[in-house]
Amino acid sequence: MEGATSRGILMTSQFVGDRKGLPAWSFFNQEMLEEEKEQLFRRHWQLVCHVNDLPEVGDYIACDFVGERALVVRGSDGEVRAFHNLCRHRGSRVVADNKGHCRSAIICPFHGWAYNFDGSLRGAARPETLPDLDSEQWGLKPIEFDIWHGFVFVRFKPGPQPSVSQVMARFEAEIAPYKLEDLQPDGNGIAITDIKANWKCVRDVDNEGYHVPLAHPGLQDLFGPNYYDEDFKDGASRSYSQFRPGDGRLWSVRNYKKILPKIQHLDEDRNRAWLYLGMFPNLVFGIYPDSVNIYHEFPVENGKTIQRSAVYKRPVEDRQLRLARYLSGRIDRTTGREDEQLIEWCWEAAFSSGFDGVILSDLESGVRSYHDILRGFFPVLNETEPEKGALADRNAVLLNSVATQ
Repeated sequence: MEGATSRGILMTSQFVGDRKGLPAWSFFNQEMLEEEKEQLFRRHWQLVCHVNDLPEVGDYIACDFVGERALVVRGSDGEVRAFHNLCRHRGSRVVADNKGHCRSAIICPFHGWAYNFDGSLRGAARPETLPDLDSEQWGLKPIEFDIWHGFVFVRFKPGPQPSVSQVMARFEAEIAPYKLEDLQPDGNGIAITDIKANWKCVRDVDNEGYHVPLAHPGLQDLFGPNYYDEDFKDGASRSYSQFRPGDGRLWSVRNYKKILPKIQHLDEDRNRAWLYLGMFPNLVFGIYPDSVNIYHEFPVENGKTIQRSAVYKRPVEDRQLRLARYLSGRIDRTTGREDEQLIEWCWEAAFSSGFDGVILSDLESGVRSYHDILRGFFPVLNETEPEKGALADRNAVLLNSVATQ
């Protein structure tokens, strides 16, 4: 699970709120899952790629999220656009691969309908067998999209989030020196990992670092006591750590700290630190001196989650910097495998006859602040499990009650 890096909290704010976590029923209730897909994943910004994943006209990235299919393509005018990966003829995918290049048009592999890179219909196969088709009316359906520092986001349905730049506004001064808009893909593409757990188990592990000293020796060796987390605020979170003094005990950490060169546009502190920025509901940026990695997860079923992750490198990378990036990736990959086991154990617990809930430590306030946001969308989480077929209606009643108070 490359990129799925949990971080160790050694500093934290005073814990305020509910320590008991989410109810166990919310991790395996099918109606809850469908509400989460609709309210969180279709109505919030989802990251697709970076504009530099699409260097040439006709380059595209396609991805699937909770039953939706997105296509981002570079147009003949150089602009990046987003569409539903959905042919207007019979609903086929217009591109079959997750990444590729269309030479002069997007050609549906089912019947050969052709679309221009701006989404307009170029022409249908055997047009004499069809009525006249307006090129705009029968073009690919656009998806709302946003670009933030080169990263391309889509949103399938209207939702409560403002623009990505507004959500992340409080970090602008901090991230400016990293020049995210200049990043280049590392050449390994977007990795897909299957996780055998409810998606919230991924967030519950990733949003706290209480477990790091015992479960993640690599991160503990790199950070030591310097790391701290900040709770979610206005839909975003921040975590930061400078490297601990000394050479490092583990091979990857020791050599990473030794080899990592000074990045000229970063100050001394940023050259020896890792920064993490989270965006609700499911995205994390890992911003390092040598690279930036992203990861986010999507529910498929209650016991199956898909995580997408990718690594982006600096636009100019010599052999030393490339080796440093390899070593930071090695630390991340090891941590990700460790996290995957923890996530699955947490998922299994909900089915045990001995499981009667959790109690959160002061060092797990990030989990609590995330749960608070979820309860804002789903006040039904404060109650016992609704009867079958009643969850959506009960949640709507509770939301209306809050709105009228």
